Amino acid sequence: MDFQSITYEKEGDLGIVTLNRPGRQNALSIALLEEMNRLLAGIAQSREVKVLIVRAAGKNFCAGHDLTDLAGKDITVCNTMFSICAEMMLRLQRIPQPVIAQVHGVATAAGCQLVAACDLAVAEEGARFGTPGVNLGVFCSTPAVSIVRAVGRKRALEMLFTARLIGAREAEQWGLVNRVVPADRLEAETLELARHIAKASLSCLAIGKQAFYSQVNLPDPAAYDLASNVIVNNFFTEDGKEGVAAFLEKRKPVWKDQ
Repeated sequence: MDFQSITYEKEGDLGIVTLNRPGRQNALSIALLEEMNRLLAGIAQSREVKVLIVRAAGKNFCAGHDLTDLAGKDITVCNTMFSICAEMMLRLQRIPQPVIAQVHGVATAAGCQLVAACDLAVAEEGARFGTPGVNLGVFCSTPAVSIVRAVGRKRALEMLFTARLIGAREAEQWGLVNRVVPADRLEAETLELARHIAKASLSCLAIGKQAFYSQVNLPDPAAYDLASNVIVNNFFTEDGKEGVAAFLEKRKPVWKDQ
C-alpha cells in the first residue's frame, strides 16, 4: 500500500506504523485518517504481524486533529473528519493484534485520544498529554470517549475542563500509559514489550482482545457469561489444545497461528 501521511514497515512478527507529518506535528488530517483505516483493515485481514506499534516522526507524537482541514469548511467536511476518526479509533480495538503506542513529546486532543485508544502505551519521560479544546472554545468531546475509559471520570474531566498538560509520570499513575522510560530507551523498551507479547499465539491474542473489550463495560453477571463462553471455546481451538498439551508435557508450544 502506498501512503503519504504515514509509513509502515514489518520487523519479524511486528508491524510499525509511523505518523509522518512532522511539519504539522503529526496532526490527524482526513488523508492521514483514511490511510490509517486502510492500513488497519489490511493488517487485520492479512494477520501477517502479531503486534502493531504506533509511533510518530519529528518532535511530537500528535497535536490532535488538523484544524486546517476544518477551518472555513462546511459541516459536511467536519462530519467526515470525525466519522473517519471514530472509525480509526475503533479499528485499533477491533483488529486482532494488540496495539502499542510509542509516545514522545506532546500528545494532545485527538493525539491523546489516540494514545488512550491503543491497547497499551509506552512513553518517554518528557512526554506530555492534554485535551486543550476549551482553550479554543471547542470541548474535546470525542477524545473524552477514549480517555475516560483509560483514566476514569474525575481525572478525565480534570484534563478536559482545565486543558492542563500532564507529564508522563502522572499519566502513568492515572493509567493513560503503562510505563515511562528514558527517551533514549523508548524504542528499545517498546520493541521489547511488543516482542514479548508476540511470543503468544495470534489466535489466542485475538480471542482475548475481542473478549476483553466486549465484556469490560457489561454488568458482572453478563461479563462472566460472555467470558465463560469465550474461554470454553478457546480451549477447543488448535492453539488452545496445543498450549494445554505443551504445558502438561513440559515442552514449548508450537503455535499453528504464528
